[in-house]
Amino acid sequence: MYLKKSDYISDIWKDGIFANKVVFCTGGAGTICSAQVRALVHLGANACIIGRNVERTENAAKDIATIRPGAKVIGIGAVDVRKFESLKDAAERCVKELGAIDFVIAGAAGNFLASIEQLSVNAFKSVMDIDVLGSYNTLKATLPYLIESGKKHRMDSETLTPYPGGTGGRIIFVSATLHYRGMPFQAHVSVAKAGIDSLSNSVAIEYGPRGVTSNIIAPGPIGQTEGLERLLPSDTKAAYTKSQPLGRFGHVRDIADATVYLFSDAGSYVTGQTLVVDGANWRTSGDMASNGNVRYPDNLLSGEEIANVTGKKKSKL
Repeated sequence: MYLKKSDYISDIWKDGIFANKVVFCTGGAGTICSAQVRALVHLGANACIIGRNVERTENAAKDIATIRPGAKVIGIGAVDVRKFESLKDAAERCVKELGAIDFVIAGAAGNFLASIEQLSVNAFKSVMDIDVLGSYNTLKATLPYLIESGKKHRMDSETLTPYPGGTGGRIIFVSATLHYRGMPFQAHVSVAKAGIDSLSNSVAIEYGPRGVTSNIIAPGPIGQTEGLERLLPSDTKAAYTKSQPLGRFGHVRDIADATVYLFSDAGSYVTGQTLVVDGANWRTSGDMASNGNVRYPDNLLSGEEIANVTGKKKSKL
């Protein structure tokens, strides 16, 4: 799949700033995460992307590798982020074939619309396992290599020069803004993302002294992504777009640029932070869960179930 440069990265970044660096990304075949990795590879990094679907992950890796001559991109499928050993093996393979892990993007996630009444205990657990446990497993599997990279590439406090050049020891957790003000039909994801945010903050405090930075990118509604298509009915898209403070949805390039910033020299003193990339969406009163056939509070009061919800079998509790 050919993408022109402007689709995944801005022109402001200097080529080669991530030369000889390696990024490890879960959910790397997804729309947002693949753009993040693509931008880093364009700027010199090599990459290892992780996913559950073997064919999709391997094809995405091959595609990303074409954007820069000599780029090395490994796609490892059949990896379940809920299983630590699976991630540990993937991290070991990444280091064996690419030499290191300097950057990590914890991006594996799942989402769907469901009220608390409709959401089964198993469905809630599934989201928590993929998002929270999956993020923790990603951290644990890559932490030894992040510490090694962080120690090797510490920033000198006097000259502000990375030693021995370039940055490393950095992790980004991909989160959301749903839990900032609350949103109907998104309790499961809101709880999970709040947990991820807390995890990232703890990592920043505990591993900052060892040269590792940890930050959160919280995307808003990003156009042409599977998540937006699932949560926003097509018949209301124009009206919802018009309601945005900037009058548009985000683009995957917006998230990729934020990633480059946090991993580059420019983000050397940024850790324990949340970079919200949502065009001020969360500060408005509108939400995607009250559009089209899904209306708040009508659906809740009527007891009408939301269609096409994974794990919608009602809990006994």
